[in-house]
Amino acid sequence: MRRGFIMVQDVVMVLIAVALSLVLSRSNLSFDALSSAGLLTWASIVLISHLLFRSCGLYTTVWRFASTPDFFNILKSCAILTCALYAVSLVVRFFEPVAGLNERQFIVFFLVSFTIISAPRLFYRFLRDGASWGILNRKTDRARTKQALFVGRLGEADLIIRFTRTAEPADHSIAGIMATERDAPLGTRIQGVPVVATRPRLIDVLEDYTSGTQSLDLLIFGSGAEHEIEEYSELVRVARHGDIAVVQFSGLSQLGQEGKLVLDAVEMETILRRPTVPSDIERIGAFVGGKRVLVTGGAGSIGRTLVKRSLELGAEAVLVADNSEFGIFQLSQYVDEKDHDRLKVRIVDVADRRQMTRVVTEFKPDIIFHAAALKHVPLLEENWESAIQTNVFGTLVCAEVAAKCGVAQFVLVSSDKAVDPTSVLGMTKRAAEQIVSGLHGMPAGEAGGRRAATKFIAVRFGNVFGSNGSVATIFQAQIEAGGPVTITDRRMTRYFMTVAEAVDLVIMSAADAASRPAGQDYAVYMLDMGKPVPILEVAETMIRMSGKSPYTDIPIRFTGIRPGEKLHETLHGEDEELVELSISKIFGLSTDVVQWSDVHAALAALQQSMKSQDKAASLAVLADLDRATKARTTVSQDMIPKAAGQAS
Repeated sequence: MRRGFIMVQDVVMVLIAVALSLVLSRSNLSFDALSSAGLLTWASIVLISHLLFRSCGLYTTVWRFASTPDFFNILKSCAILTCALYAVSLVVRFFEPVAGLNERQFIVFFLVSFTIISAPRLFYRFLRDGASWGILNRKTDRARTKQALFVGRLGEADLIIRFTRTAEPADHSIAGIMATERDAPLGTRIQGVPVVATRPRLIDVLEDYTSGTQSLDLLIFGSGAEHEIEEYSELVRVARHGDIAVVQFSGLSQLGQEGKLVLDAVEMETILRRPTVPSDIERIGAFVGGKRVLVTGGAGSIGRTLVKRSLELGAEAVLVADNSEFGIFQLSQYVDEKDHDRLKVRIVDVADRRQMTRVVTEFKPDIIFHAAALKHVPLLEENWESAIQTNVFGTLVCAEVAAKCGVAQFVLVSSDKAVDPTSVLGMTKRAAEQIVSGLHGMPAGEAGGRRAATKFIAVRFGNVFGSNGSVATIFQAQIEAGGPVTITDRRMTRYFMTVAEAVDLVIMSAADAASRPAGQDYAVYMLDMGKPVPILEVAETMIRMSGKSPYTDIPIRFTGIRPGEKLHETLHGEDEELVELSISKIFGLSTDVVQWSDVHAALAALQQSMKSQDKAASLAVLADLDRATKARTTVSQDMIPKAAGQAS
């Protein structure tokens, strides 16, 4: 019905255009418009125009989405129609002269027809775009609409303004644009919104807004602004100090009339401007899709992200093995409801061989991601027995059960603290890596089938933003409490990565290992985490993000390095050789040589010292195993001819 109405409207407009062209050009035709010949002429014009408009596609366009090409199509259609009618008039005049008909009428007809055929469509597009009545209505409802400044490129500003106007209900109204282009025309308008600032005066203008009488609720950054604007952190600080919320545009959730902006909260990792690592979704999706995945420690920060990501990538089923009842309950809130039927949970201790054997036997996983671990450095210095039981023997139990049950792949989530360890945490994570490395290097079928066909790897990386117990969460709690923010040493640095990045790269490492034949794969993979970040910079940045000033509003106190802590972490030791892979941000470690017989003997000695509750002896066993591994690695490297070593 709508299309039929538009067709009738167009032919009526054509007839009106004919009449107007004759009136405006003051033509006096020599024949009667209501005679049989006149009526035949009108009918011919209607038929020709209708067929032409149909063939030109005027009725296949959705006019609420009309743009410049669609109006050019109307222009073309009217031009063709004018030429066609002019050609017909020439033929008619050849047989029978018609007084008062000349080229002037056709020029006027072309201009009038294009105008009155385009006008209804343009007006409809204008209304549906929210640029007229919608805006007028919102002026009376402005109290509930957040006034926002946009900081970014002008092209992105045009898109955001359009979609903020079409959103129902109207959440945001762009009051001004702070352009990041230095040559942007200050004072000009985009869809009626003024460009109020350009670089390098972004901070000054924002301070004027926060200290003036103009009401401002929101600061919206364009996508990628954290990499383009040097003053990014300071802009966030000024906005939050003025109680202005800060978000960043990352895309559109819908298109069309109900188009909505996706605005993400500005988090610390964005402020520190660490470039994110793009994920190869196709490859990790092919690796995880359709498989059964078991995640130990699945209720923890990294574990729950592994769980959610595996479900998103199409895993057939995911089982969480964790000993935290509350953590598993929280996980159920974290995972999308549509994925709950593929999610299984078991409250188990990973160091309990009987429980883990039953879980693995019943679930029959294709991949085990072993993320279960105790990780708090100072706490584990006192609770060393629990650290060894979970981090060392828990890894041993899970790895041996995986081999016994024929799991295709076992992936240990390791830590940079395993490199040249100085803490209980570091030593236990190093031992966990050595267990995995030893099993990785054991030929299939050895030791009573312990190795089986399981592929063992460890993935090593540093700190992740926002994980449980990370500096970000600790600092945030201290800032909310009014301070002080405590830092052990002003010189301390750490590597940082987002949880999502780390998880995708862990899965990518597992996918790479699965694709490599035995002997050409790596026992330990290492993630490239960029440059280490000073912890003091993290604290100062987070304080500014909260709208306060470090040292003035929120004091920073230096407490001294705690037992087991290092000033600077490293991601690989001097005895470990990095191998570049064809995968961005992932390296293989080719020199981590561990004999399973040595690992097995050390674990037996460790069990004896644990029974005696002898901390010094237990840590000595772990330290000796690490030193023995390094000594063997050095010997093996010295035995490699120089040319071969360079080739590797």
